[in-house]
Amino acid sequence: MLLAKVALGCAGALALAGAYTFHEGIVSVQEVHANGRPVHVWLPAAVVPMALHMVPAHYVEHAASQVSPWLPTIRALTKALEKYPDAELVDVRDSNQHVRARTQHGKLLIDVDSPDENVHVACPLATIEDVSRQLTALAPAA
Repeated sequence: MLLAKVALGCAGALALAGAYTFHEGIVSVQEVHANGRPVHVWLPAAVVPMALHMVPAHYVEHAASQVSPWLPTIRALTKALEKYPDAELVDVRDSNQHVRARTQHGKLLIDVDSPDENVHVACPLATIEDVSRQLTALAPAA
């Protein structure tokens, strides 16, 4: 009986940890080269802001200083886009390439299709806002 209670407690803790980890959604990157070798990466969106704490400080501070002029715009844009769940931002097509950026259900979706490769990126807007907030705190004052 005691073993069953311990197993139930472990299963409940695992379920709660999984729910917390995936509550913001999934960041996915999918790339297919012309030679047919696909690369697929999926990770919980909650991991991305946490990962910034694992990167050496000088790299994050350098990145923050490089993007600091754009951080207020990024934060304002992500907040505004959250109000429009489905919006077409960019749709450019020429004879052999197609680039499309849009929001769908609170995610930023970017698709690039060309003869050499196809790339598809999906990232929750909340994750972009979290990262921009962290970078704003690290950026040098203007």
